[in-house]
Amino acid sequence: MPDSLVPKTVSILAEGYGAARLKADAFAGLTVAIVALPLSMAIAIASGVTPVRGLYTAIVGGFLVSLLGGSRVQIGGPAGAFIVLVAATVARHGVDGLLLATLMSGFMLIAAGYLRLGRYIKFIPYPVTVGFTAGIAVIIFASQLRDLFGLTLAGAEPGPIVDKVAALAQAAGTVSWAAVLTAALTVGIILALRRVRPHWPGMLIAVAAASTFVALLQLPTETIGSRFGGIPRGLPLPALPPLSLEKAAAVFPDALSFALLGAIESL
Repeated sequence: MPDSLVPKTVSILAEGYGAARLKADAFAGLTVAIVALPLSMAIAIASGVTPVRGLYTAIVGGFLVSLLGGSRVQIGGPAGAFIVLVAATVARHGVDGLLLATLMSGFMLIAAGYLRLGRYIKFIPYPVTVGFTAGIAVIIFASQLRDLFGLTLAGAEPGPIVDKVAALAQAAGTVSWAAVLTAALTVGIILALRRVRPHWPGMLIAVAAASTFVALLQLPTETIGSRFGGIPRGLPLPALPPLSLEKAAAVFPDALSFALLGAIESL
């Protein structure tokens, strides 16, 4: 068994764990949970799935990272760099294909860890990782323009960025100023709180303030409920995605991409 699983708990108990540390950990966990609430839903929507799947992932993933992680102060959360890969996988193989690709990439990373292949990641040039991350940021930004400006497209939003920008430009006349005002208010609150009150949960405050603003002025903007329906009040029962050699072969390139990106992001 890896030495990060057992000694972590043993060392905590050996050092002593009292009410003061429990209180500090509880407040830290509450802060992370508050920040993860809007972030997990936003990343799920940007990835092409419903916001409830983002909440499920944040809850289950956060628990597993805390339980099995190699550090007592490690925090797990969604990584924006995966948005493009997840959205492409969902578009090609559906949610079941995404789950299977994620499962396969996990086994790949475990195998890479036992084979100590992480040492080779250091040979990837730093400008490559910076350019890769910057390119993903541009793609994510372009994917948010439709909702940022409240645009109405004639058909489905194209996937390739060049076609996407062209379609968005053609729909420039359908800008919703209510959506623009709401987005600007949300971004402004986040940036302002990050500067004057960096320890406050700026994202949650921004979501609450902007939602109140829209409700009081009755602005004609879409909500999570109007677009995706209600949020379930419980977790679904765990289940494996459909398994077959044909499906595994189809999602193998996506699983390999997940594993490589996960290795680069973590190291």
